[in-house]
Amino acid sequence: MRISEETMENFSVSYPLERLAPVERILFIDIETTGFAARSSYLYLIGCAYFLAGKWHTIQWMAENFSQEKDILSAFLEFAKLYRYMIHFNGNNFDLPYLTQKCEQFSIPCSFDQFQGIDLYRRINPYKFFLRLPNCKQKTLEQFLGINRKDVFSGSELIGIYRDYVKNPTEFSENALFLHNADDLKGMLETLPMLAYYDLFNEPARARKVQANSYKDASGSRRRELMITLSLDTPLPSPVAASAGSCYFRGEGAQALLKVPIYDEELKYFYSNYHDYYYLPSEDVALHKSVAGFVDREHRIPASAANCYTRKFASYLPQWDIVFEPFFKREYKSRELFFELTDEMKKNRQAFSQYASHVLAMMASSY
Repeated sequence: MRISEETMENFSVSYPLERLAPVERILFIDIETTGFAARSSYLYLIGCAYFLAGKWHTIQWMAENFSQEKDILSAFLEFAKLYRYMIHFNGNNFDLPYLTQKCEQFSIPCSFDQFQGIDLYRRINPYKFFLRLPNCKQKTLEQFLGINRKDVFSGSELIGIYRDYVKNPTEFSENALFLHNADDLKGMLETLPMLAYYDLFNEPARARKVQANSYKDASGSRRRELMITLSLDTPLPSPVAASAGSCYFRGEGAQALLKVPIYDEELKYFYSNYHDYYYLPSEDVALHKSVAGFVDREHRIPASAANCYTRKFASYLPQWDIVFEPFFKREYKSRELFFELTDEMKKNRQAFSQYASHVLAMMASSY
């Protein structure tokens, strides 16, 4: 078994890891195998990154031949006992199940339930289309952030290099195997700032400034929009802009801007208990029976769900779930929902923060 240990001098992580866990209790892991199925392939390298005494370090265990799988697995498990949190990239789908099956194969007692796991892939993947990424592979994220690797080989190419290494060990093949895994570990640390996009959609938004803006659209019609300036607790590592649901978002660094259309029009509020109402066709309005009982019978009919409403002209904002009530619609069967931009809400910064979170959730789910 070959062991490689390195101290990463002058290396720092530009993401507040302490938000996830105590940094010195976190272990980053990455494995190298000759295939995807544990029972028909070999585990030949396990690498870890950890923070100790103010510096980042890596440790790697590599099997010099196929018979040393158990040795590197046992060495890794013993080392991992020192840690409480485990961070990996797509480890829930591959690394951890693979290691668990290998432990079963060698009758080594182990359970990853003792660790609180954080899968970077699972946190970032839901937002890859919002970020206009073709996929959520680690190398794709590294390219997005402008990170350059020393390693030039793919994981599949390393399988051939390792098989050659077992037959004929060379310094070149050994260095290539260690370097690929080391770059995976370092790349994992360097892509941690991508979690800022996860935080953007999963942490409560903070509205710093709110104002209405008027503009002319392409046809020359006067339109209004709500502009919400957000303060971001976690700065975005790269600027991003997106639009969905007639809303626009742009974020850069520790600040973002949301633009949402304001609709100045007449909308309808539909009463749910329509059996208690009459509809007045000539007035195009529904009145409660306690009031409409005084209206002549020929001017009223029992209300239905579709016509049991009152109309109101006001300024409205769109919503995609019922977050703010009362909610308004254009027609009964319309899927579009709105709520009134009242004078009271205009003074409520917390309400705008809540609304901003709602808009961001809609935009994330649109991609």
